[in-house]
Amino acid sequence: MTNRSAWPKSLLDKQKGIRGSSMTSKPVAFLLADLGVTQSHSRPHVSDDNPFSEAQFKTLKYRPDFPTRFGSIEAARLHCQRFFAWYNDEHRHTGLGLHVPADVHYGTADAVRDKRAGVLTTAFAAHPERFVGKPPEPPALPTGSAINPPNNSEETTQ
Repeated sequence: MTNRSAWPKSLLDKQKGIRGSSMTSKPVAFLLADLGVTQSHSRPHVSDDNPFSEAQFKTLKYRPDFPTRFGSIEAARLHCQRFFAWYNDEHRHTGLGLHVPADVHYGTADAVRDKRAGVLTTAFAAHPERFVGKPPEPPALPTGSAINPPNNSEETTQ
């Protein structure tokens, strides 16, 4: 064994760098792999973390009538019943072409969009100076939406 105090300072600094914790420790992923723990960043076909639920929850929480605390479970249920009726039948969603979910769900969205197009055409004919360039069109309807879309045609037929 040698006396380290006799070593030059530059050599001691290099020695610390080589044996420091960042150089000798295993990355957590390798440690977990050695312990038999598999790493996963997503859970297919589980809808706990999806943009639809997150958007709906944010809308619920940011409504002006959302209380700081509910007085009881019955009060919370009543609040949610009112909220979901409003959300599905009155609240216009930009992701649905400014339709309410009920329009899309019950198949009336095309008729509502055609009716809107007629109103916009009439407005353009009456006051073309209010519109820039061309007649206005209602927003397009979404072509599809899915949390976990199927990857191939085999899954689509199931």
